[in-house]
Amino acid sequence: MTAEPPATETSSPPASGLRWGLLGVLAFSFTLPLTRVAVADLPWLFIGAGRAVVAAALAAIVLVATRQRLPRGSQWARLALVGGGVVIGFPLLTSWALTSTPASHGAMVVAALPAATAVAAVLRERTRPARVFWVAAAAGGTAAAFFASAQGGSVGTLHRADLLLLLAVLVGAVGYAEGGLLARELGAWQTISWALVLWAPVMLGLTLVSVERGVPSGGAASWAAFCYLGGVSMFLGFFAWYRGLAIGPMAQVSQVQLTQPVLSIGWAALLLGEPVGVVTVTGGLVVLACTGWAVRVRAHSTPSPTDQ
Repeated sequence: MTAEPPATETSSPPASGLRWGLLGVLAFSFTLPLTRVAVADLPWLFIGAGRAVVAAALAAIVLVATRQRLPRGSQWARLALVGGGVVIGFPLLTSWALTSTPASHGAMVVAALPAATAVAAVLRERTRPARVFWVAAAAGGTAAAFFASAQGGSVGTLHRADLLLLLAVLVGAVGYAEGGLLARELGAWQTISWALVLWAPVMLGLTLVSVERGVPSGGAASWAAFCYLGGVSMFLGFFAWYRGLAIGPMAQVSQVQLTQPVLSIGWAALLLGEPVGVVTVTGGLVVLACTGWAVRVRAHSTPSPTDQ
């Protein structure tokens, strides 16, 4: 069997990128509600690290079965950056945060992720967007922080969970942006697979630390949620998401992520019975409006003179 070449995503029509992106967002929209389900019985560190180990095992099987070529040179460093954001940072930080805050609250804060991804893409690609882009991105981040503190009952004061969620947004954005670019070279599913395998030793070590007192016990719902997080949120979802970003245009495909917090809040209400209050709805709409503004402005960015 010969090595499977990376998919040529950029040759597909833009509509294909949007469809793949939407499929990835649908998969990701269950992540926060199901993380909340899992942390009800299982330790947050086990959930955050263990799901990456499950995903890395699946990735290793697929990479070996298809005899993929090893990444080369600087691609390893870029994979480390991708993994630092989406394999380590986002899962661990959100798992920790959701031990003390509702999934709907987490979804409202994470609504700023598309704008943060657009900022990361601007910085990474060294484009020069209009000043209004920075205004919109800053407004989205400020709104997320403001409404998070308001929902916590103390405007201007962020609780630990809020800080963890905001940090998860920052590192996740870096991983998304770099992953979308690297997927054009390695292929969509290859990118997340190599990132998972690269960081597998670290995540396995953290998983072992989390079970040093014995294998966690939990109900069927908690373990089912854990399996989804490992198999879909950490692996299969990225197949679709990175493929969509690689097909691009990245700025346009990233806009479909605007639907993710709406879906997540809906799943939290349906699956967990979480009440959706006025602050959550208002905050989510304001953050989404600012984020949509930033992402749309980003779509009209032009390369800087140094890259032309």
